[in-house]
Amino acid sequence: MYRIAHSISALPDTPAHTARTVIKGVTALCDPLGGLYLPDLDILVVSDLHLEKGSAFARRGMMLPPYDTLATLRILDVLIARHDPKTVITLGDNFHDRAGSALMPDIFRSMIETMARGREWIWINGNHDPDGAFNLPGLSADELHYAGLVFRHEPAKDAMPGEISGHLHPAATVTRREKRVRRACFANDGNRLIMPAFGVTTGGLDLRHKAMYGLFDRQSLVAHMLGRDRIYSVSYTRLAG
Repeated sequence: MYRIAHSISALPDTPAHTARTVIKGVTALCDPLGGLYLPDLDILVVSDLHLEKGSAFARRGMMLPPYDTLATLRILDVLIARHDPKTVITLGDNFHDRAGSALMPDIFRSMIETMARGREWIWINGNHDPDGAFNLPGLSADELHYAGLVFRHEPAKDAMPGEISGHLHPAATVTRREKRVRRACFANDGNRLIMPAFGVTTGGLDLRHKAMYGLFDRQSLVAHMLGRDRIYSVSYTRLAG
């Protein structure tokens, strides 16, 4: 997987080609590393880091490669350096289980402390980590309302315009040169935006999955798909079935 291989060695130095989108009148830049930057608010949003997933599986007797936390945090470090935000908001499932933040090794805790230095950090609680972050910089909250936007983990069926959430790990598929290409994506119809999962060992749920029904105006929905160093923006009506 590109994200694991390059975060363990070196991420590309070339400037990222972000895609501009708008959520309830607020400009947002979709970064190919998987973060959403709101330049007018100087906020960087990421979602579903699922830190310590390998450790969580190991505690249950299932072995995964133990590199997920390091890989995810290295990508996050590059993303923060790129945008230098005043505030970082992480939209839940920041850790893969309730014990993740308490048991996380000190070396990873130090990496987060360094990234958080001089900026606000808000941990939104998710269904995997409802108790919040333990002994880490910043504040934990179930949701955050700010500048006409609401930041939460799970999208609400009856949400007012301006919701930014995660949880569903959206992905989209296109046909290119007679081959199907599937990528994680930002999904936005102008009123609601669902973030891609940021963790390197997370999967994706296709935008045509039944769990997505009723969440978007499909005529306005755009999938901002993550590429190696750029975003590919494709309207829902042009996605592969």
